[in-house]
Formats: sequence, structure tokens, C-alpha cells
Amino acid sequence: MDKLNLKVPPAVVFLCCIGLMWLLNKLMPGASLLNIHRWIINLLLAIGALIAFAGVVQFQMQSTTVNPHKPNNASSLVTTGIYSISRNPMYFGMLILLFAYLLKTGQPGGLLVILLYIVYMTRFQIKPEEQVMEHKFGEAYRTYRQRVRRWI
Repeated sequence: MDKLNLKVPPAVVFLCCIGLMWLLNKLMPGASLLNIHRWIINLLLAIGALIAFAGVVQFQMQSTTVNPHKPNNASSLVTTGIYSISRNPMYFGMLILLFAYLLKTGQPGGLLVILLYIVYMTRFQIKPEEQVMEHKFGEAYRTYRQRVRRWI
């Protein structure tokens, strides 16, 4: 399995979700249900960005690929640092960013977009990656998968 049959890169899925949330907010501006302090939103933005960035840095420190289309190019199984908390910190960081945007807009329809992001990423990105990792790293990956949750 050289690469996933994935057609849409995770970053594009994330940007489409942001765009959809923005559009919902423009179409239904009076639907805002929340009045969240800006510092909470900024804190979530920082946390989401740091989690995603930590995942990228950890891969680079292990000299393994961050290319979501070619998980078979992974040279090592990264299980330490942020990867001891989440098997998918880059995707989880994007999820936190989406949630921060939801809080910023207060648009209840954004919850559906977030749910769609989770379902799509799990089905079309994470599960195929897991199959590749299990094939490539065998028992070490199965042990890691039992110890660390998929999202958090």
C-alpha cells in the first residue's frame, strides 16, 4: 500500500470546514447562541495550533513523513511526546481550531460541521492510516493503539 486513496488532503478538509462554518454564520448571522470571552477563544486557538505543531515537530525529530498521502513512507513509529496523548495530534489540533471558530461565531450549525469533520477524518484519513501503520509496524503499532486513544 504505497499511498492512501484519499483525494482531499486533511488541510483542505479543515479549510472547507472553516469555510462552511463562515458561510453558515453569514447566512444566519442572528443565530448566534454564545457570548464567549475572546481570551477563551484565543486560548483554544493557541492550544489547537500548538498541538498540531507539536505533532509535526515530533515527526520531523524522528525524520519520518508528515505527508498524509504517503503513510507508508513512515520511517518510524512515533509514540512519545504529544503522541503519547493522541495518535492523531495534527488532526486533533485542527479539531480544536474548528471548535474555537465555532465559539467565535456562536453559530449552532457549526456543531454539525465539526461532527462531519470528525466522521470524515476518521473514516477517510485516520482508519486507512491505521491500516498502513499496522501493516508496517505490526505488534508495536497494535500495542501503541491499545495504549493511546485515536483522538484524545
